[in-house]
Amino acid sequence: MPPGTSSPPPVPTPDPSARGSRAVHALVGGTVLACVAASAVGVVKFAGKQELPLALALGAIRGVVPRKPTYEWRLVGGKHWQIISPAVEPTETTEMLEANRGACPSGMIEVKGTMKVDPSPTASYDGKSVEELQKKTCTKWINRDYPERCAEFDRTQWLALSKELPTKPMQYCIDRFEYPNRKGDFPVIMVNFREASEMCAEQGKRLCDELEWTFACEGEEAQPYPYGYVRDTEACVIDNKWRAYNERAMQPRDGLAAMNELDRLWQGVPSGSRPRCKSPFGVYDMTGNVDEWTRNVRSWEPHASILKGGYWGPVRTRCRPSTRSHDENHTFYQQGFRCCAAVGTTLEARSESHDPAIAPLPRELK
Repeated sequence: MPPGTSSPPPVPTPDPSARGSRAVHALVGGTVLACVAASAVGVVKFAGKQELPLALALGAIRGVVPRKPTYEWRLVGGKHWQIISPAVEPTETTEMLEANRGACPSGMIEVKGTMKVDPSPTASYDGKSVEELQKKTCTKWINRDYPERCAEFDRTQWLALSKELPTKPMQYCIDRFEYPNRKGDFPVIMVNFREASEMCAEQGKRLCDELEWTFACEGEEAQPYPYGYVRDTEACVIDNKWRAYNERAMQPRDGLAAMNELDRLWQGVPSGSRPRCKSPFGVYDMTGNVDEWTRNVRSWEPHASILKGGYWGPVRTRCRPSTRSHDENHTFYQQGFRCCAAVGTTLEARSESHDPAIAPLPRELK
């Protein structure tokens, strides 16, 4: 899948209150860690707990973080990454303003209606799928080659072409935003399909299947974009210039080098920060920003793991298309997810601290 400059490391700052020792302030994940180094023993103590030989600690910081990060990052669960947001809106405030929760748990939206579905199980292979029919109504192509991008679809032509398509009744709950599902939070990334499924289950939810995700994006008209029929780079974060990635730098994924590479590649935005990037049901950021894991509904295909929505780059970023080539263990810099649940589900109240001071350290500093 498609998806810096160097600067010197932080300069040690003398501590006038410490005799025979010095204080080093190291930038780790965008967070300043105070490191007290006793010159007699050459030991650096991170956050008052972890101790490393001075040469090893400073060498790791200099060697693995060659540039100052643009963002502050935190590790989630010791293996996923998230930019620390300066302002997250309380879920209660969001729900009061949006007023579209329906019969769903806090933070979720009720999706109910009839979905236009493929006329047969093999429609995706014989050119008769909803996605292929939809492309026939494109009146202005940006590029037809993969990943094809259409600037404008003809709504009148599409409604006439799709009026005889079979439909399926749908009713379920879906997260309003990408995980961790709070307005103003940045999406959690570097999550594989299995981990996304587990993280939804931990909340008493489940990973959305691809039909649930698609219907929540396109609505009953099966419109190509969550906001309508004309591609809009201002509505959602899409069509940004692609940046070549260094796959080796992202391994191991919990290391400082991975954090720095993610920081260099990142072009996304906090959840809900684009007001018009909203589906007919009121679900935000379904196209662009980050790819989202969903469950495959085609039992005959090899992978259960399907990516929907596209990310910030120049890719399809429409409601119908999907990426079906990655297995359940695939992890990449622009992959996140959101969760679904049955209508009437009751979830236990959960609180999660976003204080960067308690975020786990990258592996080089553990």
